[in-house]
Amino acid sequence: MGMWFDEKHADGTHLRLRVRSVLFQEKTEFQDLAIIETEDFGRALVLDGVLQTTERDEMFYHEMLAHVPLCAHPRPRRVLVVGGGDGGLVREVLRHPTVEAVTMVEIDRGVVEACRRYLPGLSGKLDDPRVEVVFADGVQYVRDCQQVYDVILVDSTDPGGPSLGLFTPDFYGDCHRILADDGFLACQTEEPFFRAEAMRGAYRAVGSVFPVTRLYVSMVPVYSVWYWTFTVGSKGGLDPAEVRSKVPAGTVYYCPDVHRSAFVLPPFIRDRL
Repeated sequence: MGMWFDEKHADGTHLRLRVRSVLFQEKTEFQDLAIIETEDFGRALVLDGVLQTTERDEMFYHEMLAHVPLCAHPRPRRVLVVGGGDGGLVREVLRHPTVEAVTMVEIDRGVVEACRRYLPGLSGKLDDPRVEVVFADGVQYVRDCQQVYDVILVDSTDPGGPSLGLFTPDFYGDCHRILADDGFLACQTEEPFFRAEAMRGAYRAVGSVFPVTRLYVSMVPVYSVWYWTFTVGSKGGLDPAEVRSKVPAGTVYYCPDVHRSAFVLPPFIRDRL
């Protein structure tokens, strides 16, 4: 049967991927890190036994987290990425010609170093001169930050461990403070079927701070057999479902129609909010 990666989604539901090889594995200061080669999804980043991204479907996640808030903004220039050490989100942000500077704050240097070596398709833009990589706790960085950003993107692991503080009203309040008046915050907020409580908690926490808060969805095959959700907060009241800036070329999942339709939620998701 060969070697299999097994991830538990619920007591009765597991995701299994056939593994061709383990390319890299170490215990960092913060978590267990592995890069594996899978049969159907290519190389994958695994943290604490949970799939974070794969070469085959990472664009479904990174494009939607990046381009929805960036295209909703009339002219995004300065962008803060909290987490996202694989580099895929930074790559997508830099597709926008108006972006002048990107700061990526990642707590675990080991993630960035492993992805630079084994996932260059994601991390290749981290050396772009517009990018500053900061190794720090994202919660502390935002709390102390005196800069102003047009868009903040939170690409975190699941709530817990080093990412727990990234799902709190205090953190979202600090993000609100350092956003420009027409700025957007967007963050991943889990899936609505097995993790409805986490989704609802994050959505309500953002909504306790931002005057306009909306949840939108994407499909990410290795994350869930259902939808994956993102929550966006608008500081100035602009509707994040509207496309205002130029759409980047070369996307494989995102487009203006997908942008708008992502905010049309099935009743079962609306009910769980």
